[in-house]
Amino acid sequence: MKLSDIADNAGSRKKRMRVGRGIGSGKGKTSGRGGKGQTARSGVRIKGFEGGQMPLHRRLPKRGFTAPFSTDYNEVNLGRVQQAVDSGKLDAAKTVTVEALVAAGVCARVRDGVKILGVGELKAKLSFEVAAASKSAQAAIGKAGGAVKLLVKAVEAAEAPAAG
Repeated sequence: MKLSDIADNAGSRKKRMRVGRGIGSGKGKTSGRGGKGQTARSGVRIKGFEGGQMPLHRRLPKRGFTAPFSTDYNEVNLGRVQQAVDSGKLDAAKTVTVEALVAAGVCARVRDGVKILGVGELKAKLSFEVAAASKSAQAAIGKAGGAVKLLVKAVEAAEAPAAG
């Protein structure tokens, strides 16, 4: 085999259609775009347009609601925290915070804080400083001899200007 023998498989590379090259090419005159009008021009899109009929996205009812001030917590189970302590990634002597959990690889990023959930068994005596914790998690942490401090996010209330 020589370098000159190397070639693509037959039909693997198709040449592009050259439009507007006369009627004999099969793609002459209007170049496959039909007649005149908006769709014959370049750079124009009429997405969802149905020829004046009410489009589907306007016929269907609106659904759902996105809360503007919603919180996105990292939800961490006690079993996962215990697993990090056992593997040596989380120091049992220090306070467990969001940053400590991210550094240990339990959470990917900080988000709006951490919520501790009560699934799994906690054997280590840990003190937590987290945004939220379920009642079952707080009971399990207390049973293991630890403590939970819930951090309250300060919401900046917009004060109305004083009337004078």
